[in-house]
Amino acid sequence: MDTFARDHLPPAALWPTIEFTTPELTYPDRLNAATEIIDVPAARFGPDRPALRTPSGEVWSYGELRTRANQVAGVLTGDLGLVPGQRVLLRSPNNPWTVAAWLGVLKAGGVVVTTMAALRARELTPVLDRTRPSIALVDNRFTDDVPAVPSLRVLTYDDLTARCAAKPGEFTAVDTAADDVALLAPTSGSTGSPKITAHFHRDILSIDNTFGRHVLRLTEDDLVACTAPLAFTFGLGMLVVFPLRAGACALLTETATPAQVADLVAQHGVTVLATAPTAYRAILRDGAEGKLAGLRSAVSAGEHIPRQTWERLRDRLGLRVIDGIGATELLHIFISAAGDDIRPGATGRPVPGYRATVLDPDGVELGPGEPGRLGVIGPVGCRYLDDERQKDYVVSGWNVTGDIFHRDEDGYYHYHARGDHMIVSSGYNIGGPEVEEAIDTHPDVVESAVVAKPDEERGSVVCAFVVLRPGVEGDAAKAREIQDHVKRTIAPYKYPRDVRFRTSLPRNASGKLQRFALREAVEDEHAVAQ
Repeated sequence: MDTFARDHLPPAALWPTIEFTTPELTYPDRLNAATEIIDVPAARFGPDRPALRTPSGEVWSYGELRTRANQVAGVLTGDLGLVPGQRVLLRSPNNPWTVAAWLGVLKAGGVVVTTMAALRARELTPVLDRTRPSIALVDNRFTDDVPAVPSLRVLTYDDLTARCAAKPGEFTAVDTAADDVALLAPTSGSTGSPKITAHFHRDILSIDNTFGRHVLRLTEDDLVACTAPLAFTFGLGMLVVFPLRAGACALLTETATPAQVADLVAQHGVTVLATAPTAYRAILRDGAEGKLAGLRSAVSAGEHIPRQTWERLRDRLGLRVIDGIGATELLHIFISAAGDDIRPGATGRPVPGYRATVLDPDGVELGPGEPGRLGVIGPVGCRYLDDERQKDYVVSGWNVTGDIFHRDEDGYYHYHARGDHMIVSSGYNIGGPEVEEAIDTHPDVVESAVVAKPDEERGSVVCAFVVLRPGVEGDAAKAREIQDHVKRTIAPYKYPRDVRFRTSLPRNASGKLQRFALREAVEDEHAVAQ
């Protein structure tokens, strides 16, 4: 009834190629993803089975989650007049009511716009301007930064739960189409300018019918923890879509440091953990990896996991971490490997349902061993809402992620760098992550970030921002020591000619490293010097 989302999709000629190449990826024309995510599992696994847990001891069963999702849908349609196609903004950390609200919006035929509680008004405003929600469901603790928009009705969780108590526990989900827009997901803003990605009801199920079923393989006995917020599609998959469709249970944490994550895994008997490489590295640094001994599976995403970190977890715990590359534009992970299929150092192979290639700057496919831009085709793909950058992301039908990879003879994909993290110095191509990984093996280094620094003679040089462990002084002698360490670890020409010490590195609200902020700082510095 409200066609805004569909009307603002990119022209069909700019869409990527969409393919459904496995039996699981066959969908009916009419489909509501929420029905498949909560109603079907509640009937299959039983309404009393635990679905959601929190560290405080709160437990929601499948039946309770289904009831509350139905009540949310009743409030949206009955009290607030939501019509199919209207957008509903969610603003909350990871907790059970956010999951119920997310499912309830889909049941009501609405389009979910999930945002992180950490975002401020300045960051929320462009999301509101571009998605135009009519309703916002907001955790009471995070109402202050919601911009005052006349057309936006804000309902706090206290008000929502009170209204839900007066609604019946049954609701007939709106008969949406499989290709109706269900989700508008803002990108994480690693470039400083988020884009709005649009995904259909069938897309939400497709991430489970690919990575979830073929790589992650959750069981009914699994308890899953993930540090990513539900506003990120990585967190949405790991904490909602995959566990619920498998009959498993999710442990929802609003915020946790790596040390707290390790404690939660041990205290609650978590069997599957998903987090970023920096968290695994911090747990190893603190000697807390023994707390992960109960894990049967672990997933790393967000950034490439250094081989040394992967091998230390394998050697100390027998834990073969599942690495993967995904993107908000494709909802979740599309290249990965698990178990004996893992090759240390490689990200993996295309997940069943996807195919991939490596492209040169002109869009020509490259052969094995030749690095270039990663291209992906599968059952989901990039559809930016009213954004000229659609032309940059989709090239000849391929989703071009901006990552530099090469493919080996056996079809495994090996990560080099983000396209904008490749440093060209004196004619040499230097992958920033490779230099970071070498720096991070120094015993005094906690973490590092590498960017290109403009240089008149060499074009660019490697500039490293380094965080040292407490008590270690960052001086010229330590900088030379780190430079010499890198020269001994990788090809000497890749060493950082400029080493700068920091107490911390800039990260966005999700914890993702913001290299663009460091890059802008050195570029501004160079401009002033000129």
